[in-house]
Amino acid sequence: MKTEQYIISGMSCAACSASVSRVVSRLDGVEVCDVNLITGKMTVTFDETKTGETDFVRVVEKAGFGISRNTPQKQETPKKGKKESALPIIISGIFSAILLYISMGQMLFENIPLPAFINMQTNPFNFAFTQFLLCLPALFFGRKFFINGMPLLFRGHPNMDSLVAVGAGASLIYSIVMTYRINYDLHAVHNLYFESVAVVITLVMLGKFFERKSKAKTADAIKKLMELAPDTATVLRNGKEITLPLEDVQTGEFLIIKAGNSIPLDGIITEGFSSIDESMLTGESIPVEKNIGDKVCGGSINLDGLITVKVTHTGSDTTLAKIIKFVEDAQSKKAPISKTADKVAGIFVPAVIAVAVISAIIWLICGQDFAFALKIFTGVLVVACPCALGLATPTAIMVGTGLGASHGILIRNGEVLETTHKIKAAVFDKTGTVTNGKMTVTDIKSDDTELLIKYAATAESASEHPIAKAICEYAKEINIAVSKPLDFRNIAGKGISCSIDEKNILVGKSAFIEENDIDISKYAEIATEFSSQGKSLIFVAAEKKLLGLIAVADSLKESSVSTFAKLKSLGIKTVLLSGDNKLCAEYIGTLLSADQVYSEVLPEDKAKIIGEIKQKYGSVMMIGDGINDAPALSLADIGCAIGSGSDIAIESADIVLMKSDPMDVAKAVNLSRYTITNIKQNLFWAFCYNTVCIPIAAGLLYAFGGPAMSPMLAGLAMSLSSVFVVGNALRLRGKKL
Repeated sequence: MKTEQYIISGMSCAACSASVSRVVSRLDGVEVCDVNLITGKMTVTFDETKTGETDFVRVVEKAGFGISRNTPQKQETPKKGKKESALPIIISGIFSAILLYISMGQMLFENIPLPAFINMQTNPFNFAFTQFLLCLPALFFGRKFFINGMPLLFRGHPNMDSLVAVGAGASLIYSIVMTYRINYDLHAVHNLYFESVAVVITLVMLGKFFERKSKAKTADAIKKLMELAPDTATVLRNGKEITLPLEDVQTGEFLIIKAGNSIPLDGIITEGFSSIDESMLTGESIPVEKNIGDKVCGGSINLDGLITVKVTHTGSDTTLAKIIKFVEDAQSKKAPISKTADKVAGIFVPAVIAVAVISAIIWLICGQDFAFALKIFTGVLVVACPCALGLATPTAIMVGTGLGASHGILIRNGEVLETTHKIKAAVFDKTGTVTNGKMTVTDIKSDDTELLIKYAATAESASEHPIAKAICEYAKEINIAVSKPLDFRNIAGKGISCSIDEKNILVGKSAFIEENDIDISKYAEIATEFSSQGKSLIFVAAEKKLLGLIAVADSLKESSVSTFAKLKSLGIKTVLLSGDNKLCAEYIGTLLSADQVYSEVLPEDKAKIIGEIKQKYGSVMMIGDGINDAPALSLADIGCAIGSGSDIAIESADIVLMKSDPMDVAKAVNLSRYTITNIKQNLFWAFCYNTVCIPIAAGLLYAFGGPAMSPMLAGLAMSLSSVFVVGNALRLRGKKL
């Protein structure tokens, strides 16, 4: 099976996307075909031995739409161009308003000011012909409804444009016929619908204009991401600084990045140090200090120092490019909840046309004149809105995934966004997920702390062990000078012997200290307590006398405890997986208030445990580093990789948390809940709107003595329904996760 993406042109409503999806899905070998109305992209999974691009182009073009492969070259950074002009709508609106004044004024108000040559009573033909002329601007500026809609109707794939074209066209033709009849039937002047034609087209154009403006806002997240990386980079070649287009920069080259400039590509700092703003990539507002050897990501901003960066990734391999693709993929694929709406949209327009025709025929049979039947026919066609159905899901998903991306939460697709809020248990790997993944000094017991740290750090300064690094970093933090140890001797698995200030120093495990006939009973009790908490103990002795002990451990992240509490408040069970011994794992589990703790877990056993938890609780999310937890991540209902910068394992998980903050797990669950609630609201409105408005337009209220819906009111209602759905989706942007 192969998956490819295509750009579809000519789509204007849900019926269009449904038609494209339907004709492609019918091809032998096509497994899945998702067509996104908002992004204009089709993602198709197919058996390449049975079908392919040639077939896709053939059936899509036959259905009346354009199609082209979505290649990397087409993924260009959007530039600020001219804004869509509202002038055509303004001109149509002005002429439509004048037309309304002329056509309806004399009927509604007596003695309304009007030139005599277009008076309905004295010059009925001029009255009608003037309305026709005033109708032309709206027909001209709204010609796309006829140009796009009528061919699709004849091809058997009618859309929203087809409904407007048929409704407005029928009213226009009828009004022209009535204009010619005026010379021998003065009553015909009362059966003109030029104002309905102009006003309906203008209102639909206005609604589409607002809809496009609103839909453009849903894609803000991707646009902002794509605009992060500069177009050029300053490269150091042959000792000279030259400015090159980004695509000409090669891996291994050196970039000069000045304070205030964006970092063009991923790389490693080789000279200088600075604070880097990674907020647009990770959602973390606090700048990150970077020194020589640290990785930097393209799209982040160098705040204050001059740095030289060796390029490690270019093009589609950069972190920014992967994030953009991640978000684009999420926005292109539909959530399962949209399937019902898609099925309805696929038959919606033909069904509406059928209802319009049947309603008109019924009113003719009931004795109404043709003008009334035409009014009903046009009203039903215009009031129906497949757009609202088609926009309900993708707009919410686009805004939801964009909101997640702005918080450093990357969602793989709509299905993940829908499933996340259903999880019953969250399983956390310990090291690097709920802990910092780095050893730090947690406790010190000594009568002379400064001397203890001085001796320990000096002795450990020659070692690369994580515990040694933790002690040396702690000494640096509290400004204790470290000298070079003399007579240094490392006893593997036990400790270090050296000479400092002409004193014999021993640093190591309790057994090592005791082997050298040094009494450790003074700290034996506290040592047992620290050991039960999973802490590593380093004893320090000088001249056969114990100075004290240092406890080192992988500390909990600041938000870990609050994350577990938040998930519990959401009704989600919390589980901790750890490779540590039982005492250590249970101690960490107690600090976190985890519902269940698994200790001494080997990497290969994690997937098995995930299966057990799924049977016990139901839907499970696994949170790990995304690399060594890959089997467990893939088996869980939702795999969540927690990692930052260029180290993120984008390919291994359904959700990637860029900030390495466990609290983002709870935020992802909230994001899913907010988005699905928004989708349900949109779908309810879309179904409810059409369920109520179509029967009213068909004359249901009129049959019981109420008013009949005019085509103009129908056009206004239709336009507002789409704008309402998109506007409701945009409310998600203001949600606090």
